Amino acid sequence: MGRSKPFERSTPSRATALIVEDDPMQRDMICLLLEESEVDVIECESAEAAELVLECAAGSLVLMMTDVQLAGNMDGVELAHIARKYNPEMGVIVTSGKPLHQELPDGVEFWAKPWAPLDVIRTAERMVHERRHDHGARAGS
Repeated sequence: MGRSKPFERSTPSRATALIVEDDPMQRDMICLLLEESEVDVIECESAEAAELVLECAAGSLVLMMTDVQLAGNMDGVELAHIARKYNPEMGVIVTSGKPLHQELPDGVEFWAKPWAPLDVIRTAERMVHERRHDHGARAGS
């Protein structure tokens, strides 16, 4: 008769990232990279759609990566400000193929395109590790 192992229930859940990119090929590439790093992905092609996700699930997100130019009326920089209000601890990366002339919120990273795919994987893994470490420290206190 099999018994379940107690540690199976206590393993951390997978981290979740929000990817906001209106170019389907770029969005698919980013999502594939993150899924290889065992990060679940929520995809949006507009800042307005991403804001709805942030309203409902910002606390469970470890990373949001957004392009500056998006479909809709809001750009990625405006979205970064909104994301910071919903979850100041979430990692936020804003990317663009053009120079950025707007001010980003504190702690938000800007990546000029083209960026290296390995950077996405390393950043996601670092943010997941930091999130798990922070939660473990809080649970132990």
